[in-house]
Amino acid sequence: MISPVRRFNKIVVQGDEMIQALLEDLEQRIDPQVEQELLEQWKAFADGRIRDGVFSPKRPRPAPPTLEWPHVLVNDALQEPELMVVQQLEMCSKSLAEGSGALLAVRCNYGTAILPSLFGAEVFLMDREIDTLPACRPLEGGTDAVKRLLDQGVPDLEAGQGEIVFRVGEYFGQLLRESPKLAEYVYLYHPDLQGPMNVCEMLWGSSLYVDFYDQSDLIKDFLSLITETYIRFLRRWDQIVRRDKGKMSWPQRYAVHWSMLHRGRIMVRNDAATNFSPAMYDEFVRPYDQRLLDELGGGAIHFCGRGDHLIEKIGELKGLHAVNITQPALNNMETIFRHTVDRAINLIGLEKEAVEQSSRPLRGRVHCW
Repeated sequence: MISPVRRFNKIVVQGDEMIQALLEDLEQRIDPQVEQELLEQWKAFADGRIRDGVFSPKRPRPAPPTLEWPHVLVNDALQEPELMVVQQLEMCSKSLAEGSGALLAVRCNYGTAILPSLFGAEVFLMDREIDTLPACRPLEGGTDAVKRLLDQGVPDLEAGQGEIVFRVGEYFGQLLRESPKLAEYVYLYHPDLQGPMNVCEMLWGSSLYVDFYDQSDLIKDFLSLITETYIRFLRRWDQIVRRDKGKMSWPQRYAVHWSMLHRGRIMVRNDAATNFSPAMYDEFVRPYDQRLLDELGGGAIHFCGRGDHLIEKIGELKGLHAVNITQPALNNMETIFRHTVDRAINLIGLEKEAVEQSSRPLRGRVHCW
């Protein structure tokens, strides 16, 4: 638990008493009618029932806080579950205070190294003042280390960061269930498990891009192991956070991620794949992403950087309902639109500039903040 009085960023947090006060503040600021109407708008967008224009919902009015919310730095949140709760709930408070169209959502925010840490990757923290998530170092030992991992099979799901992720997920669920409106309208979304190729690159290191030529079978075996681990981890996660009431009980049809709603269950990260040719994507990425979508109820794909050379292949994935890209200026957006919105695949979280520079029909399939 938080010590009786803990100071960070010149704000005093007093353990469970402060958390309870923050939960009560959120509970009284939530207007069920507003949240339900916002949810229905998101569902209409996700289902393709908005026929034209850009989807950019807003709450009808702001709901400012009744007390001063503390800001928790990332490194502090990583150290104590209570501070992780405060950090995540602060984003919900901001959404209400700004009257934005962001659904209220929290996660166990432990960064990109969750799955790599199960395989023994060393997690390292950034400087506290940078206030950003940790990463990990590649495995020592190169391909020999990978072969040892393959011999061992699926790792202990509570190794590395796994235990704290599951424990804090359970803690979040317990807290939210105690407040009727929070239980109904705050969504606990799945932790950042990246995607098979991203995890492979983080564990393998930069030599991966040379080893594609003479270690392709080993890479594919490793990708299969990572994919199986992802599936088992997320199924364990579902068991921990499942409950009888509230939107966290949705099994397949919708998911909330980064406060945006999409059809399906998962958000797969594909940043590393942008370094590949379409043929390499077909061989080393698509089969493993497709297995995730098949076994976990479909979902969305995210990538940073330039991915327009892959978007035709990505758009062919079965069970893909949405795509999130964060750097549209690096992409030919007509190509992106042609292989997403023209295929009834939503674009979510797109920068407004990318829309303002295009005069083509968006078919009601583009969301901008």
